[in-house]
Amino acid sequence: MQLVSVDIGGTHARFAIAEVEDGHVVSLGEPVTLKTAEHASLQTAWQHFATIHGEPLPKALAISVASPITGDIIRLTNNPWVIRPSLIPERLGADVYTVINDFGAVGHAVAQLPADDFVHLCGPDNALPTEGVTTVCGPGTGLGVAQVFKTRGAYHVLPTEGGHVDYAPLDGIEDAFVKRLRRTYTRVSAERICSGPGIVAIYETLAEMEGRAVPSRDDKTIWTEAIDGTDSIALAALDRFCLALGAVAGDLALAHGAKGVVIAGGLGLRIKDKLIRSGFDQRFQAKGRFQTLMAGIPVKLITHPQPGLFGAAAAFAQEHSA
Repeated sequence: MQLVSVDIGGTHARFAIAEVEDGHVVSLGEPVTLKTAEHASLQTAWQHFATIHGEPLPKALAISVASPITGDIIRLTNNPWVIRPSLIPERLGADVYTVINDFGAVGHAVAQLPADDFVHLCGPDNALPTEGVTTVCGPGTGLGVAQVFKTRGAYHVLPTEGGHVDYAPLDGIEDAFVKRLRRTYTRVSAERICSGPGIVAIYETLAEMEGRAVPSRDDKTIWTEAIDGTDSIALAALDRFCLALGAVAGDLALAHGAKGVVIAGGLGLRIKDKLIRSGFDQRFQAKGRFQTLMAGIPVKLITHPQPGLFGAAAAFAQEHSA
């Protein structure tokens, strides 16, 4: 069965034709990426994709959305689009559809993708657990979090808003991050640090501590300079980001009772080499009396280029399998 798979984030909407069978994804076509800022709604972006595709679109649809899925009005967390699932048949012409939280979709991808779509980050170099909970988290425009619960021969995905838990600083420098962010936000969540935009607060705090005059820079510029190594403060900010992400991932694993952890998201893939060489692993494991427990949890990074699209199709396949 063919369907249109859509992954809608804060910055981009991605579309692809997928084929599913017996509850699993058989294939995923070449994705088309559109900027959400250049389209008034999902319907107009859909029409653009249909034009690019050049053929009638399948009547089945899977949508991954960067928002909680509650009620009939979905307002995206970092995107001005509004989606009404009840209007999907009328507006998009789909006879059957699935709508899922974006990291719920990534959870489905984690459950269905083969082992060669993951690289090892830390802990024992074992396969992800075949039973129990795997925590999935990943930085992007926000910080997505989900759980994959596997039982013998089956799995269940639990989307969460775990990225909005309180951020817990672990040293004086991280105290300074929180202090700076509190100038703007009463409450500082993990997402304010461990997301793409979070690098700005880290960068500006470190520059202020150095007594440097810092020009206003957006997160994309800082990430580029950090990854290229062309700005020492940006590079230090990246180091600090990896430490913070390790600590938050470890907190989530403890809260979920996880037997495995997967780091996902486009940003996670972009900084893969840095994560492997950073202090991510020490921060992940540094949980006091539970350090030995944490050291026994395998932590992977998903390397599939489109886990949201793949996972949306996988969610559809699971929901509508005979």
